[in-house]
Amino acid sequence: MKLFLLLLLLFTANIAGAKSVEFLPVPANDIVRHTYYSLSYNENYEQANWVYYSLTDSMVFNSGQERKNSFKMDKSVVSVSAKSSDYTNSGFDRGHLCPAGDMDFNAVAMAESFLMSNISPQVPDFNRGVWKELEFQVREWATKERQLFVVTGPVFKDNKGTIGKEEVVVPGYYYKIIYDPTDEPKILAFVLPNEKSDRPLYDFAVTVDEAEKLTGFDFYSQLPDEIENRLEAKVQLAGWFEGFAPETPLATTFTKETPDPNINVLLILVAVIVFVILFMALISRRTKR
Repeated sequence: MKLFLLLLLLFTANIAGAKSVEFLPVPANDIVRHTYYSLSYNENYEQANWVYYSLTDSMVFNSGQERKNSFKMDKSVVSVSAKSSDYTNSGFDRGHLCPAGDMDFNAVAMAESFLMSNISPQVPDFNRGVWKELEFQVREWATKERQLFVVTGPVFKDNKGTIGKEEVVVPGYYYKIIYDPTDEPKILAFVLPNEKSDRPLYDFAVTVDEAEKLTGFDFYSQLPDEIENRLEAKVQLAGWFEGFAPETPLATTFTKETPDPNINVLLILVAVIVFVILFMALISRRTKR
């Protein structure tokens, strides 16, 4: 019986370890950790290089927290974050990187989404238009896929000057990269210019490799190399947007070369159950003797 308990504990620890993986971009400098998201702060540009968080279906379904628009300095930033006043009368919105709409499932998450380390200057028609549309779409995907991992941030190319006393840089572009680990793993990356656009979201889809070249960060490097290389080398709109067929049968390829982590968990569980049945049968036979 002790052996069974030991195996059960090992099995539980294995599952817990798989769920606790953090897909922080590399390099990860000047990291600031909040309750529901982490970020890398860039003092030179007075905003985050990237913001990373997990979004689950339950977080979306439990939304409804009142939005108070209370922007505050992030005291966790050692070098001191930008101030809300830097954006006043600048002509740019206080644009969220980790959206308030993703964090409105409780008061703490909502309040932390308004910390200035999570804010970047965005053209109003961009922030309230295509960027908002993308944020909404990510929440829709989260309700269907159960859990997503999201990395988002500015691209400091073709910048639009600076604002405020802290000289907050206005980025030329923004990126968002979504990894779906459930069922058939898939990744989708976007790079959008910081300007008004009426184009469909999928027009802004790029390979993760391209996003890495633009930003200088290595995204989702914690994935097994085979999976990372296959997912990041091409744009796969199938499984995300309706009406798109996969270019290659990725699921079949993964099955042959890299087993789905969920299958490994099921195999371990079946092995434990079989072991318990055999163990109990052996004890029963000895008792009868």
